[in-house]
Amino acid sequence: MSDEVLLTREGYEKTVAELEDLIAIKRPEVAERIKEAISYGDISENAEYDSAKNEQAELEHRIEKLENMIRKAKIIDNDDIAKDKVGLGLTVKVKDIKAKETMEFTIVGSSEADPFEGKISNESPVGAALIGKKKKDKVEIPVPDGTVKYEILDIFRK
Repeated sequence: MSDEVLLTREGYEKTVAELEDLIAIKRPEVAERIKEAISYGDISENAEYDSAKNEQAELEHRIEKLENMIRKAKIIDNDDIAKDKVGLGLTVKVKDIKAKETMEFTIVGSSEADPFEGKISNESPVGAALIGKKKKDKVEIPVPDGTVKYEILDIFRK
């Protein structure tokens, strides 16, 4: 597996904004909470101190993860995306042939995936099966509940 992290321009900007927020706002807040907890005295049985130190560890882990993502980011620019085939950064409108329902998925890198917002990873079973397909193609995708059959109705940029 490649070390690069595939991100849309929007995903990259959100990652950078989150990192900046964590460093400029959250880190000083947590440091202040630790300082305040230390002022209460004995830290060996200080729940506030333990909580703040745990939050600091989680925060530093997230900062490290975001910095690593940014360092390894390969930004998929909308201008470079051909719209005749399903690809990263594009939205695909599909019809579930059996259920006769239509839905839209935006194909994104795994770090941007959010199924509740209709953003699916290019590495997910559905995303991987749709990549490279064209309008009017029919795709059978094995999923945990069996197999779904989609017809691709449209491919576009949001």
